[in-house]
Formats: sequence, structure tokens, C-alpha cells
Amino acid sequence: QRLSSLCATVRKTGEKMEAWLEKQFGLSGAGVTWQSEVRAGVTTFLTMAYILIVNPKMMSGADITFMEYDTGLPFSDALFATAVASCVACLIMGLWANLPFALAPGMGLNAYFLYTVVFGMGVAWEVALGAVFVEGLLFMALSMGGVRSAMINAVPTDLKIATMSGIGMFLAIIGMEETGWVVDNPATLVDLDATAAWTYQSGELWALIGLLAMGAMMARGVRGAFIYGIVGVTAVTWIMEAGGHGVMPGWGACNADMVACSAPAMGDWLSMPELPDETMGAALGAIGDAGTEVTDAEGNVTWGGWGDFLIVVVAFLFVDIFDTSGTLYGVGRMAGKIDENDEIENANEAFMADAVGTTVGALLGTSTVTTYIESAAGIEEGGKTGLVAVTAGMLFLVGLFFSDLFIAIPAYATAPALILIGAMMMRGVGDIDWGSAEIAIPAFLTISIMPFTYSIADGIALGVVTYVLMQLFMGKTEILENRILTGLAAVMALFYLGPGDQTTLEWILSNLN
Repeated sequence: QRLSSLCATVRKTGEKMEAWLEKQFGLSGAGVTWQSEVRAGVTTFLTMAYILIVNPKMMSGADITFMEYDTGLPFSDALFATAVASCVACLIMGLWANLPFALAPGMGLNAYFLYTVVFGMGVAWEVALGAVFVEGLLFMALSMGGVRSAMINAVPTDLKIATMSGIGMFLAIIGMEETGWVVDNPATLVDLDATAAWTYQSGELWALIGLLAMGAMMARGVRGAFIYGIVGVTAVTWIMEAGGHGVMPGWGACNADMVACSAPAMGDWLSMPELPDETMGAALGAIGDAGTEVTDAEGNVTWGGWGDFLIVVVAFLFVDIFDTSGTLYGVGRMAGKIDENDEIENANEAFMADAVGTTVGALLGTSTVTTYIESAAGIEEGGKTGLVAVTAGMLFLVGLFFSDLFIAIPAYATAPALILIGAMMMRGVGDIDWGSAEIAIPAFLTISIMPFTYSIADGIALGVVTYVLMQLFMGKTEILENRILTGLAAVMALFYLGPGDQTTLEWILSNLN
């Protein structure tokens, strides 16, 4: 009798939970179930779980093979900040915006934080976090005022479609690099890896097997193709390593020593996270030091004070605005979240997610949080509601306890998913008016610049500037009536062009020192 009573209680609890999920996310209206949304969330998380180890390494300066330098920011603090900031941003995206997009500290932005600000300018990491915190507050103000939504809505539809396709190309080159298929070549910039040297122990070969397996499952309409492919390749290669036939990563995905990827010992699967004792709140205390001049060993000024602080804040703000906007439109189009006016559903709420995530992340100890293009993995799995983002966010917290297990998943298992997603994101390119040069040229530059510069923001900027200029050259002065677009083009030009070796914006702000 007690057992039946317990079963009845569990059943009622489950029914209440399903009712709440339906009310919160509108699952039936979206044509999905909570099971399929959780699966999509897991897929998204698996494709971006690498950030749990890569971002803390970047922030701390640890394990950078070509530089022996330590920022002083503890790795454990950065790990905690990465997981919690990602979780907070994902929860806001899922519960408030009800969109299936996951967020985490941006890879390009953490590189700017590390190499340009901390290494290049010689600034303490606390001050750099202060800049990120201020940028996050500005982000929140722009999001609440609807400014960011107005900016992206002012961009022509053809350029928005080009942005989606460019992001697909960007994803593809990331995936091809992580598989080891595309390698550096001093003469031609990039080249194909030496395929003749591949063996059954080559990660590049297993990446190809994984891609073909996932592609075949997708073609047959199998739900969970990415998860099956990632888990399958990972399990097989772990077993091979245990049997003395380890698979070597093509890109150093598991570690910098290029040893075979292996499953962590059972005793290492679970680890207790540490609170960020040194980084928590450090950004607030360091903002007052931003006006202090910094010089190198030869007496050269590397940080001029408040002018340079503003340059860093604006740089973070610019890249984050257009990186996030482009990503949101690209994955939003895939998810069917673009309305009849070519606008992103719940855009203001979505923009608030990364703004709050950035602010929280800076207070805890990590760089700018942004929407991840890997969200397309969960969307391709059928994800359509905020439950996808909530699932991914909760897994980031779980990742704090199982970080060694998640990080042991090799890049050659997850990278093929990025390539396939890139292919899927190209599906809208046929809608661009390629017969009109004034549209085709800016659209092509938008698409091509993203993978070649490793920057979504650069692609959007060049596309917008060339679009406005092409319209003016054609005598279509009515483009000036779109004040937001022409204003964006002008600001972008100031951000990229200027006197000497400085952009105009840098020149203006540097005079404030």
C-alpha cells in the first residue's frame, strides 16, 4: 500500500511538472515534447562543453603552448565563473525569452581580453574585468531601451540571410580545424591535412567516420543523430585507447601534449568545485585603478589610463553587439523564430540574457558572455523552446562536478556536428538577390569575411558599410532615410579606419588620457 501511494505521489508530481513545462514553454504549441527539448539541450551542451576547460585556460593564461605567461587569475575561479555565468544567461534566455539558444563566454572576446588587454597592454586582470563589467551594464541599458533590437531590425533582409550563411561557413571552418582536416600552410594560408598518413588511430579519420554517420542518420530522419554520433565515436575511441590503440587528436583537442584521448578514471569523474575567492567582486574594486598609467620594462606607456579603458569597453561592446545580433538572427532563422517583419521573436529579452550573463560573469571572474553558434546543434535536433536553453544551462552547473568527464570528449567527436550544422545554415543563401550587384557584393563580403577573419562582427561590419556605400554610389540617396543603418555604417567605419596605425575611435579616445 505504501508503494502504491508512493507511485501515485510520483505520478501526480510528474503530471504537475509536465503541466508547468507546458505553461512555461508552450511545448505542444511548438510541436515538441519535453523529452525532445531536453535531448536538444544535451546536444547543444555537448558541442560547446569545451568552453568549460578552454575559457578557464585562456583567462588564467595556463596551458598556452606558445607563451609561458600566467595572468594571475586562478584557473578554478575562472572555471566557476564560466559555468555559473553560462548557466545564468541560459536560464534567462530559456525562462524569459523562451528561445532555444545557449550562451557562454565568447571565444573571440576572451582572446581579446587575454592577448590585447592583459598581455599586450600589461593591465591587471582585475582592471580588465572591470571593463567587462562596465560593458555589461551598458549592454543592459541598450537592451532595456530596445536599441539593440532597433539596430538589427534596420539591417536589410539580404544581409541578415548572408549573416546566417556566413556563420555557417564560420562554424564549418572551426569544425574542420578541430578535426585536423584543415591545417596551417605558410604559402597558401590553409591546406588539407596529409590524408595519406591517416590510420585507424588518427582522430581525423574518426572525425570523418563520425560526420558520415551523423549525416546518414540526419538523412534518414533519426532524432538524436548528433548525440549518437558524438557518444559513439567517443566510446569507440576510449575503448581503443584502453586496449592500447589510442586515437591521436588531429588538433590537440584533449591536451597540448598530443597524446591519445582517453576516458578519465572512474574516481576522477566527480570533482567538487571551488568558490572564486580571488575573482569574486574583484572587478568592482579595480575600476578605480583604470586611470593609472602602465609602462613596460623599457618605460613605454602601454596603458594610458581612462582613454584606454574606454577603448577596451567600446571594443568589447562593439564586438559583442554584432556578434550576438548576427548569431541570434542566424540560429533564430533556423529555429523559425523570425516573424513576418523579419524580426527576432522576444529580441529584447534575448539580448538581456547575454547582458546579464556578461555582468554576472565579470563579477565572478570571466570575460564577455555571448550567444553561441553551437546552439544550432540543438535546433537541428528539433529544439524550439526555452527548455533547450534551460537544459544546457543546468548542464553547465553539472559540468562543474563532472568537468573531467565532459572535457575528455575529444574534439574529433564533436567537430563533425559543427560542419554539418554549417551545411544546414547555408540553406537560406538562395534567397539572396544575387542578380543585383548592389546586394550581391555586400552579401558575399558578409559571408566570406566571417570565416576568413574568424569574426562574425567583422563580416557584419564590412557588409553594412559596403551596402550603404553601394546604395549611395547607385544614386539611391533614400538609404539615408534609414538613419539607424547609415549611422551604424558611419560608426563601423570609425571603428576600422583612422589616422596612422589607430582607428578613428581609438585616436579620439586615446586623447582623453
